[in-house]
This record gives sequence, C-alpha cells and structure tokens, in this order.
Amino acid sequence: MHQQISLTEAANLIQDGMTIALGGMTIYRRPTAFVRALLRRDPRPRDLTLLCFTAGYESDLLVGAGCVSTVHSCYFGLESFGFAPMFTEAAQKGTIKIVEETEASLALGIRAGISGVGYTPSHAWIGTDLPRLRPDVKTIIDPYTGEELVAFPAIHCDIAVIHGLEGDSFGNVRVNNNVGVDMELVYLADKVIFTVEQLVHQSERSLDSLLIPAPGADYIAHAPKGAWPTSCYPLYPVGGGELMRYVDACNAGQFNTYLDELLNQP
Repeated sequence: MHQQISLTEAANLIQDGMTIALGGMTIYRRPTAFVRALLRRDPRPRDLTLLCFTAGYESDLLVGAGCVSTVHSCYFGLESFGFAPMFTEAAQKGTIKIVEETEASLALGIRAGISGVGYTPSHAWIGTDLPRLRPDVKTIIDPYTGEELVAFPAIHCDIAVIHGLEGDSFGNVRVNNNVGVDMELVYLADKVIFTVEQLVHQSERSLDSLLIPAPGADYIAHAPKGAWPTSCYPLYPVGGGELMRYVDACNAGQFNTYLDELLNQP
C-alpha cells in the first residue's frame, strides 16, 4: 500500500551511505524537484552511491553539492548541452569513485539484483579490456559448454526515485513512453518514491502511456514541474536556457551561487 507524502518527507527518507537510483533518461523526466528537496536538507546526505542508467543535470547537482561518493552509470552528461560540469571536475580531481559500467553490465547487474542471485553470466566484455578496469567482475566457465563467460555482479539499490505524469488514489503511476529502465528500478529497489505532476482519481487517469501499477510505488509525492529543466513530455519541453545558464555558472566557478539561487526558488 502506497503512502502519499510531501517532497520534504520524501527527501528525509534518504540516509547517509545509501544507494539511490534516479529514474528518467539523460535530460528527460528526471526527478529534479526531489533532488532540490534533498539539497535543502540540513545537513545534506553524504556518501551516497548514485545508480543511473544515464545521469544528467539532477545527478550533477548532487555531485557538485558533495553528496555523492560513488557513481554507477554508463553515461553522465547533458546531451547537446555538453559535459556535466561538476561530475567532470570531480572525475578529473579524483574526488569521486567511478565504477566503470556499460549498458550491458548495468542491465545484467540489475537483472541479477532483481532475480536475487549473485551474478548474471554473459558473453559481454569478452575480448575487451573492460575487465582490467573492473577487477571485481570475474569470469566463470559455463558448466554445460565449457565457454568462458563474464559473471556480472548483482547491483542493489536502497531507494529509487522516479518522476511520473500522474499518480492516482490507488497508487498507480503513469509515465511517458521514454521509460529508460524505470520499470526495472521499481523491481530492483527496496523502496520506490514517485514524484508526479498531478494527483488524480482513478477514473480521471489518462490511458495513453505506460502505467506502473500500484504495487510499484511505496511513496507518492506531488511535484508540479518536478522534472524541469529536464523535459516531461507532453507537458513541457527541455528548459534549454536554464541548462545553458547552469553550465555557464559552473564553468565560471559559480556552482554554489547557482545552487543557492535554485534552492531559494519556491
């Protein structure tokens, strides 16, 4: 049974040292309102492991604010708006641990975590130098064929945070069709927080995109424009001007000024 809570209450569920997953894809439908609520906390959470199939603006804010110690992602950037500036700076300085991932290793690690097993075997990475970057990823021999396979370790997640279009009174959540790995995160995470643009009655729910049924949501928080400046199709597009303002501020060494202004907005 889901529980309807405020953004502040949702942010207070995050504890130091947790692994949190942020839903959405690149600069589309990211839970930015939740991240702002998290960064308004005093003190802010520390030593987080960030799990994203792709990481973007919302993740860069957390890195810049010093909340993240480890990143699992196969992409961290702002698409046509360039590099994620604070992640790039932290990576160059070596102040953040980057777990080298590919789409395959993330997908297989998530699959193992969902299945409750220690690893998923695959031909992926065979014949590449990637295992040299990940000594924790072992090879095994297939007992049936004698082939060498890569055993991708299970990925675990404490809390996933996903932004949706609508949440109804029964806990069903509607997201658009650019779903990324949101459905997999629902199964993977111990707890799932949905932020939604609208709270509706079940009879008012739209039926034109993916519905994540009620057992998937542990908590639902109302967050109008909760993905901006990333997009939330079909409600609003990417806020390109804001993303450019963010990049310019970071490149000028003004991340903290930008963040203070952002957090002081209603």
